[in-house]
Amino acid sequence: MRGSILNLSNLLNKLDEHKKKNQRIVFTNGCFDILHIGHVRYLSEAKSQGDVLVVGLNSDASVRKIKEEQRPIVDQDQRAEILASLKCVDYVTIFNDADPFELISAIKPDVLVKGADWKEEDIIGADVVKANGGKVVRVPVVPESSTTDIIKKIIKLYTDD
Repeated sequence: MRGSILNLSNLLNKLDEHKKKNQRIVFTNGCFDILHIGHVRYLSEAKSQGDVLVVGLNSDASVRKIKEEQRPIVDQDQRAEILASLKCVDYVTIFNDADPFELISAIKPDVLVKGADWKEEDIIGADVVKANGGKVVRVPVVPESSTTDIIKKIIKLYTDD
């Protein structure tokens, strides 16, 4: 399992092998802090779009850039290991930028997957993927299933008298 958590250089080498076999590379990214059913369904749907699913995981520093200072709840090594243990995930790579543009540009996936809560024109890297002949897929979001919702429930549980 740890072998599927790769730095970018090693990931690109692995993906070259898959591309030589004409396998479709699917990419998605996110924080995946406190993994929940929405994440699992999302990742399963992403995998169904091709042969190899690569997950770009926001590093702890990256999460703090885009979320609250207290996030992530679960550190990047644990989040990466949890993701890598999922049957639908082939590779995980951790990135430090606030967005995955450079990562997507390097990987050049055949399919870019994001949640349907994103408008296609706002999906970072969509232009790169489409320019290389790929496609963008927006996956429906599971209602009331988010890390933020889980955190709010926990806070309410422990703050209500």
